[in-house]
Amino acid sequence: MERKQNYWKKLVALFDEYPKILLVTADNVGSLQMQQIRKQLRGKAVLLMGKNTMIRKAIRDYRDKIPALENLAPHIYGNIGLVFTKSDLTDVRNKLTAEKVEAAAKAGAVAPVDVIVPAGNTGQEPNKTSFFQALSIPTKINRGSIEIINDVHLISAGEKVTVSQAALLQMLNIKPFQYGLKVTTVYDNGIVYKASVLDLTDDELVKKFQRGVANVTALSLAINYPTVLSVPHIVLNAFKNMVAVSLVTDYTFEQARKLKEILENPEAFAAAAAASAPASSSSSTTTTTAPAEKAGGDEGKKGKKDKSESEEEDIMGGGGLFGDDEEDY
Repeated sequence: MERKQNYWKKLVALFDEYPKILLVTADNVGSLQMQQIRKQLRGKAVLLMGKNTMIRKAIRDYRDKIPALENLAPHIYGNIGLVFTKSDLTDVRNKLTAEKVEAAAKAGAVAPVDVIVPAGNTGQEPNKTSFFQALSIPTKINRGSIEIINDVHLISAGEKVTVSQAALLQMLNIKPFQYGLKVTTVYDNGIVYKASVLDLTDDELVKKFQRGVANVTALSLAINYPTVLSVPHIVLNAFKNMVAVSLVTDYTFEQARKLKEILENPEAFAAAAAASAPASSSSSTTTTTAPAEKAGGDEGKKGKKDKSESEEEDIMGGGGLFGDDEEDY
């Protein structure tokens, strides 16, 4: 009885001190592994295991002071523990789940992951071939031992391990499972949510918030109900309607005057736009032509010389002063 009272006092004191709680399952976790986990959490969190009935009783007795704790009661079932902390929940969760121990597959246990038996030499004698055939595993004899030809998907996640499957994995010395604490539920300053929320990044949270804002805005506009989100769109749509009325009538206002001037005299607007174009285009033209003149210096002079000689031939040579028309005289 005294032990239960001490546990209750400790639990209530932890409820008082820590605003954040992680609920963890401790299936297939040994005492040595639990010691390693407590060592990892030292200075950041307190791990407390206990009976579910005691935890529920402490929550009921303490709900007058912290009513939000009662939201934890439906999640107190199975082989669970409470991790009290003031630190970042994601960091504490990572420390809790980092400590894992490899374990053999036991008959009747539920597989947490898929189990694949790799191809290769098993080191088993040929007299055990029938054992592999019973599990539909293709094999061959290679150098006096059994060899698995292809990778075999032996167990799917969520399935119970059969006796034959457990015996095979034990024979091949394969430990396919890893066990450790698993965070299931989070209590954060009175709010209870699933541990999967801790996997969300800041970018994902921002995107979800933006989608929510967009949905609220669309709904407000659809039902013509003004909200903080829809008012800017309502004002903008009203301004567009006023501009449209101004363009088809003689009525005008300051914000629409410039637009009407552009539509009434588009040539002046085009000229003004051309005049305000950046001067970089003209400067770039100058810089591109200069190298061409420099590169073709000698060729340019030669071209000028050839041109002058051809002009002289047109006057002095060929058909004479009158060209081909001299024959007509």
